[in-house]
Amino acid sequence: MRQYIVSLKCLLLIGCLLGYSSCSEDILEVEPVNEYLSSNFFQTESQVYAGLIAAYDPLAWSMASGQWISYVMFGEIRSDNANTGGDPSDGDQPDWQRLDDLNATNVNAVIQPLYKRNYVGIFRANTVISQDNVSSPLVDQYVAEAKFLRAFYHFELFRHFGPIPVVETLLSPEQVDLSRNTMSEVFTSIVADLEAAIPLLPISTSSAEAGRATKGAAYALLGKAYLYWADLDNDDPAKFAKAAEALQQVVDFGTYQLEDDYQALFGLGVKNPTESVFEIQHTNLYTSDWGWFEGIDGNGIVQLCGVRGLCEAHPDYQEGWGFMLPTESMYNHFLNDDTYRRDVAIMDVAELETEIVNVGGSCAVVVDITQNNPTDYTGYFQEKYSNYKGYEGNNVNGGDPNLTKDANTYMIRYADVLLMLAEALHRSGGSDGEAMTYIDMVRERAAGPGDNTGNFKTASTVMGEQGWSLLDMIWYERRAELAMEGDRWYDLVRSGRLNSNLFSGDPIREPNFDDQDTWLPISLDETTVAPNLTTYPDASLFQ
Repeated sequence: MRQYIVSLKCLLLIGCLLGYSSCSEDILEVEPVNEYLSSNFFQTESQVYAGLIAAYDPLAWSMASGQWISYVMFGEIRSDNANTGGDPSDGDQPDWQRLDDLNATNVNAVIQPLYKRNYVGIFRANTVISQDNVSSPLVDQYVAEAKFLRAFYHFELFRHFGPIPVVETLLSPEQVDLSRNTMSEVFTSIVADLEAAIPLLPISTSSAEAGRATKGAAYALLGKAYLYWADLDNDDPAKFAKAAEALQQVVDFGTYQLEDDYQALFGLGVKNPTESVFEIQHTNLYTSDWGWFEGIDGNGIVQLCGVRGLCEAHPDYQEGWGFMLPTESMYNHFLNDDTYRRDVAIMDVAELETEIVNVGGSCAVVVDITQNNPTDYTGYFQEKYSNYKGYEGNNVNGGDPNLTKDANTYMIRYADVLLMLAEALHRSGGSDGEAMTYIDMVRERAAGPGDNTGNFKTASTVMGEQGWSLLDMIWYERRAELAMEGDRWYDLVRSGRLNSNLFSGDPIREPNFDDQDTWLPISLDETTVAPNLTTYPDASLFQ
């Protein structure tokens, strides 16, 4: 947001200087020809729709300002789930390495593009919400979608930076020096936007409109927002009850169901299955390249997080760049009866070798580990964003083949909804029996394809064997079910479980950890333009 405003000011200044030196006043007052400005753009339904699509666009940015800014990577690499990875030196993506090492400062180059992406999205949503030239039922739906997006972007900013400035109007350059709002003000805005949007959103969309906001997506985000708010507000049972109420709506719609085969969620070409509640859309139809980072419409982490040093004989996968490497802690998290879910999320060298042998192939070296970062490499690679050979030729319009791999990104799956609902019921004082029913739905599917009734360990059984509470069971399930999908760090933060013990034995992260690492610092670029912004949130803001 700041960058666009500053650029506008520079353009205006340059225009004035050029006009002063070489133009008369009459020439300066010539009306633009065949050019839309913000003051005259929204005149038709189709123009409002174009503005809405622009507001969706930042969701899919894999990069901004030359930096990778994947939602998934931010939630995994900083946590105990994954290491940064890359080539044998820490010079490969050094700012991601600093995030991984819990050593990020306000000049880390990854942080400002993340902040920018979400405020660009808020600005674009606000242009749709604030227009008052066009009125129709269809435009009312567009405005509702824009309010959903504004809530989503504010929520993502909060998850990363803590209480941030809430922006609900279009700002002039003189108004950008904003201070942080309180946590209650941020969540009140998010809740208000979602509650205003829900009545006007459709229950479902056509395949051509996949990825657009629905009632289910809005209720799921509302429930997730209340869950975070309740957790950070001294475990407020009333807010947990609000979360349960919203998430129950998603279940009651009957629109979503768990996919029978967990692995099928992450196969080549799988998009918007019945389990998907809100999913970021990626495409290979545009000429994504390294010259316009915000124009990359593929999913960059497919190549970025593929197996580094993989031999060409593998039947399914091609070599990647070896980022977001699962830790030993992540691999060892899965119980002995949960290997199917583990093997969908994580692959190891032995598995890769077996797959090559099974098709009659051979390699002198299956994975050349000397190409991987020796500090971060544990022998494991993530598998949910696999770099399939089937992506070859995806650059149909001439884009870079590394940037046009179009796996979508799940932001909320139905399994996540069920686990959040179980948590909200338990922590609000609701029915624990009902909560365990929802957990068991997820566990039954985790046992493998087909009907596993009577052939899987129920939550009650596992709790008895492990000596766990119901909340322990929920934490286990969330980490196992959503492994390598980007929720881990934020679950730790909101629940107060983020501490140095999580990194026990890690020679870098354990000694580096302190409470300040809970939130990312707002970048120096932003605080220079807006001096009222504090780099980190003060404790007084969490009210």
